[in-house]
Amino acid sequence: MTGFLDGLALVMQVDVLVTMLVSAMFGLFVGMIPGLSATMAVALLVPVAFTLSPVAALATIITCSGMAMFAGDIPAAFLRIPGTPASAAYTSDMNDLTRSGRLGDALGMSVMSSAIGGIMGTIVLMFGAPFLADFAMNFSSYEYFWLALLGLSCATLVAGDDALKGWISLMLGLFLSVVGLDFVTGTQRYTFGNMNLQGGIGFIPVMIGAFALAEIFRKASSFDGSSLDASIKITGRPYPSAASLWRERKHIARGGVIGTLVGALPGAGADIAAWVTYAVSKRFAREPKLFGKGSSEGVAGAASANNAALSGSYVPTLVFGIPGDSITAIVVGVLILKGIQPGPLVFVNSADMVNAIYIIFLLANIILIPLGIASIYLGRFVISVREQILYPLILLLCIYGTYAVSNNIFELWVVLAIGLLVWIMQENEYPAAPLILGLVLGQVVEQNFMSSIIKANGNNINFFNRPISGTLGVVTLIVWSYPLIAAIVRRRSVAKSGRA
Repeated sequence: MTGFLDGLALVMQVDVLVTMLVSAMFGLFVGMIPGLSATMAVALLVPVAFTLSPVAALATIITCSGMAMFAGDIPAAFLRIPGTPASAAYTSDMNDLTRSGRLGDALGMSVMSSAIGGIMGTIVLMFGAPFLADFAMNFSSYEYFWLALLGLSCATLVAGDDALKGWISLMLGLFLSVVGLDFVTGTQRYTFGNMNLQGGIGFIPVMIGAFALAEIFRKASSFDGSSLDASIKITGRPYPSAASLWRERKHIARGGVIGTLVGALPGAGADIAAWVTYAVSKRFAREPKLFGKGSSEGVAGAASANNAALSGSYVPTLVFGIPGDSITAIVVGVLILKGIQPGPLVFVNSADMVNAIYIIFLLANIILIPLGIASIYLGRFVISVREQILYPLILLLCIYGTYAVSNNIFELWVVLAIGLLVWIMQENEYPAAPLILGLVLGQVVEQNFMSSIIKANGNNINFFNRPISGTLGVVTLIVWSYPLIAAIVRRRSVAKSGRA
């Protein structure tokens, strides 16, 4: 109880509450713009978070991401265009419900389900993370090596349909992570004599380049001069009735559970949580034929999963320092920049800050309800903002934010290079998330591997000697061999069917 009160005292500071309100409005604004993601909103706020206290910085990221995740449903409802990737699963349902005058069962259901799902995920985080942290206190560098390696491996499996492209993206991220001075010997690696690269590739310019500048390049390459017009009139109340909310309680609860579990998987995130929950909701729906044609059941389940996944992704982030998604990859970077190392010891050394995170999550999901309902009315105007104004403004934010943190022109070149790289990758359907996770976790893998190999005196068997380390090692090897095993099974099945 004392820890909770200490955390509450940290949150109830003027700077923290003000940053939560400002970041909430910013997250809603960015989330409403079709094509812009919650990750991009957070990436643009990283330079701001860098200047704040650790609690205020985390409050900025948590609040912004939760608001942006819901706000992506607004263009889905008015334009049939998902504002964020996580909204794509139920975009048709949102639009059909809104067109039929059932705004409360569309956006109203979304905002309530998002808040409830977020709170459910927070409760799991509050009670599950400390339990796992106690378990992780017994981890050594062997366990952390395998855990980070497993996180990287899982990230490629959920990155898309093409596992090879996921692996290539991951390798690029791992390459970026080794630029700079060697962890053990201090030898320069891939610096090409440039003093600016001796400290490694900067985290902030990579985030801004990958999630903001790449989006500007993508939009510029497809811009046709047209503007969006949310012509659907708002009719009816913008919130669901108590009866309809109670009717969808099972879908909301199921979405909260699935979203939290999927969010806790490294690299999965809210997008996959929404699609998985949407499919499960259809399986147990009262009217499965309405899915894709205006189902409030589908909206309730998937919207709940979106925000629950945000909370769930903080479980591996805080306990092990392994990001659950792209947003928590940014969180890990911000924590390290603030001198806080994520891991089980953070629950001991910074217990008040961990409790502050729980409280921020609860507050962010509570204020989502009034701010979300207000944004339904304002959303039609935000959607219609001319892209000729919006994207140059985002570009200015990218430049200003990068330079303000480092005061180094070289960082701007890094932003440009990463932005071009990620844009080219996305144009060829290479996922960006494994690259970011590779950058963040690459150093964790290398440092724990080198520490372990030095302790083991070069004996690789020691990586499997400890029970937990051995189990994680075997699981990692199985994950690596899965694509090969699956390919062999498919060939045999095809050969058998051919002979038949």
